Amino acid sequence: MHIINPTKLVFPHPFGSDPYGVLGVGGDLSRERLLLAYQFGIFPWYNFDEPIIWWAPEKRFVIFPERVKIQKSMRPYFNQRKFRLSTDTCFEDVLNHCKSIYRKDQEGTWITSEMKEAYLDLHHHGFAHSIEVWDDDQLVGGLYGVALGKCFFGESMFSHKSNASKFGFISLVRKLESLG
Repeated sequence: MHIINPTKLVFPHPFGSDPYGVLGVGGDLSRERLLLAYQFGIFPWYNFDEPIIWWAPEKRFVIFPERVKIQKSMRPYFNQRKFRLSTDTCFEDVLNHCKSIYRKDQEGTWITSEMKEAYLDLHHHGFAHSIEVWDDDQLVGGLYGVALGKCFFGESMFSHKSNASKFGFISLVRKLESLG
């Protein structure tokens, strides 16, 4: 495992990660470091009582928008406009919901206060985006992530109503597909 120097804006080669995908520990969550990390498929993920852990797993889950098949059960949500969608209207709210949503077999969240501030900074500079799903005037689902070029790196999602996060995800995929 490599120690990431907080005063130098460099990472070890992503192929240098351990068998679990851990590349290094330390550094900071500055905008410049996060953008450099994402460019090389590296991302931070750690708990509030740990140092920053940087990951570069060998295998990744990659979604190609043109290959996504939408389940028949989701069609009525779009055809009947059961939800309303917005983008980047309440990024911090989406982040807070992602941070506080209960996840089975998990204690707490990896979205620390430091991570929240870092992604808010990325959002204020046009790199992090949110998809918000509404039922009338209530935020019921959403997701956020980082966009670089034609890539969107999904970070977290939440749902307070059945299929709300799926609706947001499918809407994002459709938008990315149209950008082709």
